[in-house]
Formats: sequence, structure tokens, C-alpha cells
Amino acid sequence: MEDTFEENIIDIDSSDAKNPLAVVDYVDLYACYKKMENCGCVSPDYMVKQYDINERMRAILIDLLIEVHHKFDLRDETLFLTVNLIDRFLAKQIVERKKLQLVGLVAMLLASKYEEVLFPVVDDLIFISDKAYTRQELLQMEWLMLHTLQFTMSPPTAHVFMRRFLKTAQSDRKLELQSFYLIELCLVEYEMLKYSPSFLAAAAIYTAQCTLYGLGQWCKTCEWHTSYTEDELLECSRLIVGFHQKAATGKLSGVYRKYSNLSWDIQQNMNQHIFLYKKPHNQQRMYSY
Repeated sequence: MEDTFEENIIDIDSSDAKNPLAVVDYVDLYACYKKMENCGCVSPDYMVKQYDINERMRAILIDLLIEVHHKFDLRDETLFLTVNLIDRFLAKQIVERKKLQLVGLVAMLLASKYEEVLFPVVDDLIFISDKAYTRQELLQMEWLMLHTLQFTMSPPTAHVFMRRFLKTAQSDRKLELQSFYLIELCLVEYEMLKYSPSFLAAAAIYTAQCTLYGLGQWCKTCEWHTSYTEDELLECSRLIVGFHQKAATGKLSGVYRKYSNLSWDIQQNMNQHIFLYKKPHNQQRMYSY
């Protein structure tokens, strides 16, 4: 007679109960973030309303901003909020092609003011744009963006959930870097707007787990804290695998260059994805990409 094993859900906050910096008494905030996250999302087809810009131009802009963000050594939160501000603004405001870079720079300026202690000033952004815009144009766009978004500057982005879900996954440094690498690849891709921030964070971590450690890492504890099962994450994970495969090719390789310069060699995993595919009769197969 076979032994049955029921996996227990781990209390991931118990070890931090006496750590005042962990403030575990406030973890219920994540339930609030989950309810609020849709308020910061945009329609995944908003670009059809734009007559002078398209998805490719958005991708080029965000790829550039990822490099600018890295050179300024800004916080991760700033990057995710920058992209969120760009998408929310473009979903409400028609923008000419020549003004798209201005939108991106102003979004980074606003995100930096919100998240950073020391942040780039207007003159820095004018220099980055090769003086394509004047100080007055930046300030006017800042005013327009703030009023268009009704000064809503704190929607839950994927970064909020990444930190919590990585703790749930009991991550090490490798898993953390791989997860952030994958989700930053997703920031560039317009089609990923169809997923909520929490779902995208869970899918990135799940894909990173499979890449680094193989199958079976998405445990009951991960399901409980993220509210997403492995089956639900598979489709999104397949897309992320595709982005990972082409990350070092083409012109949009800003994320790849950023992470290839970090302490461990991200390139070693470029072609070593282990991916789970579940057949209708519940048999499991591994695919290597």
C-alpha cells in the first residue's frame, strides 16, 4: 500500500515575526494590492487608438529606458512604475511619434520623484535626449501627464508582487536575478499587457524556477500565496521562454546586455529552458528550448 503525502503550506513570515524591519503585521497589504492591481492596468489593445505610433515604437522606447535606468542606477521600483505611467498615459492621450521619447523621459522623471531619494533632474533628461526637447517641453509634458493620470502615482506594479512571491519561493540570488531578467523582458513586450501584474510576476518566477532547478518547484505554498496554479501559468510561461530565446538577438537587447554584465553569467541559461507540457491524459513531458 503506497504512502500518501500531503504537502503542507509553509508560513513564510514566521521566521520574521521578531524582525521589526520585516513588518509582518502588514502583510495583509498584499491582499489589498491584489484587489487594486486592475486599477493600474490598461486595455491590451489600446495602441489601436494611436495613429502615429505603434507597438514596435513602444518596445524601442522601453528598451532605451531600461538602459537609461541602469546607467542612472535607479531602483527597480522606478523602472516598473515608469513603464506603467507610459502605458496608462498612451491609453488616454494621443501622442505624435516625435513626442514619444518625451513621454518616456517624463514618465521616468515622475517615477524617480516618487521612488528615489536622489533622482535625475530635467537637465539630465535633456542631455539624454540629445537636446531634442527643451526644458519647457519637459515641464509641459509633466503637467499633462500628471493631469491625464489624475495624479494617480501608486498603482501596484509587478514589482510589488515579485518581492513577495520570491519570498514565497524561498529564492536565492540566482533565482531572483533570473526572475527579474525574465519579467523585464516582458516589460518590453506589448502583448504582455493582457496579464495582470501579479500573474506576470508569478509566471516569471515559475519560468525561472524551471530554467534553473527543473520541474516540481511550484509548490502548494507558491499556489497559496500567489493564488495561481502551475496549469494557469503555463501559457504565459511559454511566451516568456520565447522572449528569453531571442533576448540576445536583434536591436532590442537592452535587458540582455544589462543582465549579462551582472555577477553571474546569464548567458549559460539562454538555451537551457526546461519546460513542462501537460498532455490531456495528464502525462507530463519535458521540453528543452
